[in-house]
Amino acid sequence: MRISIGTLSLLFLTVSAAAAHAHASLARASPSVDSTMSAAPHEVILTFTERLEAAFSNLTVVDASGTEVSHGKAQVNDNTMRISLKPLNAGIYKVNWRAVSTDTHKIEGSFTFRLDAQ
Repeated sequence: MRISIGTLSLLFLTVSAAAAHAHASLARASPSVDSTMSAAPHEVILTFTERLEAAFSNLTVVDASGTEVSHGKAQVNDNTMRISLKPLNAGIYKVNWRAVSTDTHKIEGSFTFRLDAQ
């Protein structure tokens, strides 16, 4: 397969421009977004594409009735945010997060995971 120099240059410029204007985004989560688990997790870990400002970033987990099941304050280290969980029963849990990257861009979101009966 042959790719022209012009095509490669255009691709490089497009990727470079997108990266220059990018802000932090959620790269991965454990438990995974919309996953079903057979064993209860002991913590939630979120990894972002950029470093976070600990003072302005937060993470909580609630059960289906809205009762908080996260324990303590979210810990932020570089681009990772984590929080411990209380013992969980079978059910659906919602992870709510707010992240402020070092470029001061604020993002927030939520997702669910399911814990099947053990």
